[in-house]
Amino acid sequence: MTEATEATEATEATAPTTPFDHAERRIWSGKAEAYADTYARLCAHLVPALLDAAEVGPGTRVLDVGCGSGTVSAAAVAPGASVYATDAEPGMVAATRRAVPGATAHIARLPELPYATDTFDAVVGNFVLNHVGRPLAALAELRRITRPGGRIAVTIWRSPGAPGQTLIGRAAQAAGLTRPTWLPTLAPEDDFPRTKEGLAALLDAAGLLGAECSEVAWEHRCDPDTWWAGAERGIGAIGQVLNSGGAEGMAAARRAYDEMCAEFRTRDGLLVLPHRALLAAGAA
Repeated sequence: MTEATEATEATEATAPTTPFDHAERRIWSGKAEAYADTYARLCAHLVPALLDAAEVGPGTRVLDVGCGSGTVSAAAVAPGASVYATDAEPGMVAATRRAVPGATAHIARLPELPYATDTFDAVVGNFVLNHVGRPLAALAELRRITRPGGRIAVTIWRSPGAPGQTLIGRAAQAAGLTRPTWLPTLAPEDDFPRTKEGLAALLDAAGLLGAECSEVAWEHRCDPDTWWAGAERGIGAIGQVLNSGGAEGMAAARRAYDEMCAEFRTRDGLLVLPHRALLAAGAA
């Protein structure tokens, strides 16, 4: 694996990209700290189930794709797995290296990763497929670097989303904010239904064996300011929508948000936000 760092630079230069990929790099550039402060805890909810689905345990050689702030890597290192990690955003890789000294982290992006075929016993991607322009090609790449019989497990957000997921988006809509023209969606030929059936079919198309997908629902508890702060600081597509109207648009959306929070606010002032996600796994 010593060649991985050098291979990363070549991968960055040669991997095919889409307008969606370019936009994702722009959105997430410099956002590692903002993500860790706001939405990282939300995304951590499915980590135990994700690692179970990938059959990660002592001695497992596992790759954490889209490692973010290192939550998955840390959970995999704990039982004694041999952990590697990648993220397209250098700040995320740096955060993972700080949080999980036992993991080997590289800057790399899907759908081309700097690892040899059949390298890993397991590969996991926690909400990473939401952020790639060619999800099918990404899954095929995960299958390539996983040994025959090894496990691949991924999570994505369910669509349509639960009320907690759509809260800030509804506030932005109420304020008249719309998706910026520079922010593309996936090309129709690359998109797929964000349903159990849609994700399972994508794994099948990528060549994974015995693909299964389940839907997970939970309530995320968070204070209103923290939940708002992630989007305000520009995280994700909703962050771009929220910031598209300048200070006036932001203020109008915040007023709408404060009113809508009443639907989810508890007596202690926290929000209880329903979420839905999909967890899918299969064998290489």
